[in-house]
Amino acid sequence: MIRVAVCGAAGRMGRLIVRQLAGQKDMKLVAAIDVPEHPMIGKDAGLIAGVQKLGVNVVESSKLSEVLRKTKPHVLVDFTTAEASVQNVKTAARMGVSVVVGTTGFTEEQRRTLEAAIKRGRIRAVISPNFSVGVNVFFKLAREAAKVLGRDYEPSVVEVHHVYKKDAPSGTALRAAEIVAEEFGIEPEEIKIKSIREGEVVGDHTLAFANSFEVLEITHRAKSREVFAVGTMKAIRYVIKKGKPGIIKDMQDVLGLR
Repeated sequence: MIRVAVCGAAGRMGRLIVRQLAGQKDMKLVAAIDVPEHPMIGKDAGLIAGVQKLGVNVVESSKLSEVLRKTKPHVLVDFTTAEASVQNVKTAARMGVSVVVGTTGFTEEQRRTLEAAIKRGRIRAVISPNFSVGVNVFFKLAREAAKVLGRDYEPSVVEVHHVYKKDAPSGTALRAAEIVAEEFGIEPEEIKIKSIREGEVVGDHTLAFANSFEVLEITHRAKSREVFAVGTMKAIRYVIKKGKPGIIKDMQDVLGLR
């Protein structure tokens, strides 16, 4: 049985992850963590997620070390904010707990801090800007298209998300730009990204390659946030069964797309 702790358990994604965990035969939620001021602190994570009572109450993030020591999870799942995620991963690394991170918006410095903590703690890790299976096929197609089309085509990305999303551009859009830039031999900043925040859009991404004669577009539209939680279950199993100590993997590795 894979023992799982969830940071951001009372948030939008956290609730979906808890809901998915409740239905897995090989996993068990053992800890639920969120920010101290959250109104759901002290309440059962299962009931918050809309499933059965799981006997795991949401605990303040200030008590993370104590909670991990007491509950002994194999994996800590983090869908919080960049600043909080860095601290959570550092704590998990010190305690030898593997991590699955879906938080986006990291600065280069924060990314380096994550890498250093994971390497120093020799924990297994999956960090990905998007846990959707479809989006990761989108990334694969982006790389193949960039290889074939080359610099004769002008790449651009348009991403649309709900008004509550804090980071812009999205991590998915940035990753798509990085992939194309790698194949084109240019800097990711040279690729135009347009970010739109409106309504309750879960997440739409379109990568376009255009020249004077034609336009090729690759589009992914998420219909429900549940798709990210489903992918997270795959990442949890991967990090336990195939993860390597001190090495960060992503969903391309989880899905065997490399």
